[in-house]
Amino acid sequence: MAKLIYSAITSLDGYVADEDGNFDWAEPDEEVHTFVNDLERPVGTYLYGRRMYGVMVFWETALTLADQPAFIKDYAAIWQAADKIVYSRTLKAVSSARTHIERDFDPEAVRQMKARTPRDMSVGGPDLAAQAIKAGLVDEYHQLVTPVIVGGGNQFLPVGVRVKLQLLDERRFSSGVVHLHYRTRT
Repeated sequence: MAKLIYSAITSLDGYVADEDGNFDWAEPDEEVHTFVNDLERPVGTYLYGRRMYGVMVFWETALTLADQPAFIKDYAAIWQAADKIVYSRTLKAVSSARTHIERDFDPEAVRQMKARTPRDMSVGGPDLAAQAIKAGLVDEYHQLVTPVIVGGGNQFLPVGVRVKLQLLDERRFSSGVVHLHYRTRT
């Protein structure tokens, strides 16, 4: 059975984007990006909302850009090899391979997908992740805390939800980023 994993780079105060929607402060350096590549390597399916898909679709063509470092090429290959499901009622078409649109997020369909797929799944974007968390679908959390306070914006975790977690791992990077890895406790 596959795990559903929620991973994000956040500010210290728990935001994935600031009040203006910017997340340039979260761009990982080579050390962090290489670590993220290794976290993402086992993922066979990405679940995205429309906005997160809009950000991530960059990786469909990242290999065509000249002079990309090896860790960027590696991530692009990882992303391109995975299936992608975009949950959107407004998106008409996708611009990446191995991608299809679902109009509604159906927790039972995701449960069934977890039961039958051999590779882990990842939920991307705090809005879609909130739905998965509220439905009790998220098995693990990877939070990469960036040493910045942004004061508001798009929150990493939903309000009004309580989930017991077990810390599995932590790691500090030379940039000041800290990785926290938790498993949901039942």
